[in-house]
Amino acid sequence: MGKFSNVLLASDFDNTLVYTKGALDAGSTEIPPMCARNREALDYFTKNGGYFAISTGRAVPAFARYVPDLPINAPCIIANGAGLYDFRAERYIETAFLGERTRAHVAVLLERFPALPFEIYHTDRRIHAMHPNRYIANHEHLTRAPTVAVESFDEVDFPLVKLLFEDDRDKLDAVNDFIHAQSWGGEYELIYSSDNLLEMTARGATKGEMVLKLAAHLGVKQGDVYCIGDHSNDVSMALVSALRFCPANAIDEMKAVPGIQIVSHCADGAIADVVDILDKRY
Repeated sequence: MGKFSNVLLASDFDNTLVYTKGALDAGSTEIPPMCARNREALDYFTKNGGYFAISTGRAVPAFARYVPDLPINAPCIIANGAGLYDFRAERYIETAFLGERTRAHVAVLLERFPALPFEIYHTDRRIHAMHPNRYIANHEHLTRAPTVAVESFDEVDFPLVKLLFEDDRDKLDAVNDFIHAQSWGGEYELIYSSDNLLEMTARGATKGEMVLKLAAHLGVKQGDVYCIGDHSNDVSMALVSALRFCPANAIDEMKAVPGIQIVSHCADGAIADVVDILDKRY
């Protein structure tokens, strides 16, 4: 038992816990470790009973290699809420996957955008890619999660964790608008995790929904759930957080969330700032 018993802190990974943008801009696959302030603060938080979890847009194969070096002591939200995954037991606890109905919808999408580049994430860590482009190559370079190209979506088996469309922002906007205009568009969540990445998951597969499921799994009350993130895909979990946080490097959309508290740049200890605030709260 400790002062943070039954308190859950959920943090985005990229550019919230660890500053990965600098590595991507430099063309490096080596992302820096989390800053010493964050490490010290999270050690203090977890040793005093707190639960710390990552809530990431990355799927399991793109995140698993970082897990051994992180002070995680709870299952993690992956793929923007498509799954709640226990890395210690190597199993899903909750899922919200794309089912076979998605096949026909992707066929309609590819009829309108026949050269659409996207990654296809399977539940067993496979990643397929259609029409690979430079954005897919850059993403694969950063995550070190290799993709296997397929010629036809008919080759793909279900269920799927998510689809990740990767292109120039104006082209992704056209894809986003097209899906929303379809009668079946409401069956999906579409969220930008960067200007060149548009994620598609099943309806209800959001970070916010899965944070609440994680809290229920751990026996944590919503009033003791705290979340921090930097991008559009983090808004949903900010809205279910007892206090809302974003790092100073967050995009304007995140900074505009009502009640948001802007803490340090992620490279300077944003998570440590949150732990300091919680230390005074409990």
